[in-house]
Amino acid sequence: MSDRVILIAGGGTGGHVFPAVAVAEAARVLADVDVVFCGTARGLEASVIPQRGFRLEQIQVEPIKGVGAARALRGLFVAARATRSALVAFRGIRPRAVLSVGGYAAGPAALAAAMNGVPLAILEPNSVAGVTNRIVGPFAKRAYIAWEETRTNFRTSAIRKYGVPIRSGFALRPYSAHRPPRLLVIGGSQGSQALNDRLPAAVADLASRGVVVEVLHQAGRGRDDGVRKAYDRAGVEGATVVPFIDDMVQAVSNADLVVSRAGAGTIAEVTAIGRAALLVPFPDAADDHQAKNAAALARHGAAVSLLQRDASPARLATEAERMLRDESLRVAMANAAASLGRPAAAYDVAADLLALARLPLRERDAAAPEGGRPV
Repeated sequence: MSDRVILIAGGGTGGHVFPAVAVAEAARVLADVDVVFCGTARGLEASVIPQRGFRLEQIQVEPIKGVGAARALRGLFVAARATRSALVAFRGIRPRAVLSVGGYAAGPAALAAAMNGVPLAILEPNSVAGVTNRIVGPFAKRAYIAWEETRTNFRTSAIRKYGVPIRSGFALRPYSAHRPPRLLVIGGSQGSQALNDRLPAAVADLASRGVVVEVLHQAGRGRDDGVRKAYDRAGVEGATVVPFIDDMVQAVSNADLVVSRAGAGTIAEVTAIGRAALLVPFPDAADDHQAKNAAALARHGAAVSLLQRDASPARLATEAERMLRDESLRVAMANAAASLGRPAAAYDVAADLLALARLPLRERDAAAPEGGRPV
């Protein structure tokens, strides 16, 4: 292992893992650096990180929030043991800086960084800071945030509002209306059962009101056949249902309206390109952060937010009809979304993290977008 290592700690869900991967890939473009991840065997990182060519150090740790008193106590015991394991791993890895991306797997490595005097940074993509990042926040020299609402959780001197890191390719695409309009339905990397259940009936309702749309629906792996049949039963012709959309840049760019959950990564992708959105937040997200993400976007006029309990097929059809019949409204929402987008966030975070680690940058690669860092 070289002496030019950055450790990225955390994971669990795509909302933690994919921004972390975006930062890691940007760091390797910008500098001669080794990036090592620290996570668990149960989180999404266990499959995604090795596939992307990064080393993953696995630790045993369990959640302590939302699992009941007995499991929380066990989680605290396991976390203490995992912190000792992280301290041992530090001796072998010798990281120059540690980035906590949240999730319960981030805590032990972040605390080990603080105990070893290694610069600690936090990446918080949501409008509500996660419990791990709140706990380790006082030790952090940097807090990379995406929303003004998160500022109160961290020291002012540590804050850098760079946005949510996303993969390369996402950039502003001027909106132009299509005939018939194109509806993109995405429920995150695993799909959304609520959207899968309700959108076929909503699209059929739209057609009964004279609004016929082309549909591209990401249903999630193993769920696409059932959703395809639901569209057929609803009498909707020409809906394209897939388990996963590989080219999300093209899918969002081609959309007139995006119907989606409100995970930070999805919002970052939609705003980087600039499209109107109808958001149905996942109601069981930690600290209800998806509802708060969606509300923040709605306050800027970039989206309509519907809580899942209110998002019946008829209500979804009504909101979609209002937006699809009003091109000027969609243009305004697309522009509002684009004003919030930060397609260079991964490079901005990576460059600042490398500086924190005192690792020099290469000459900026042509593939790296220019940063738009705020003052």
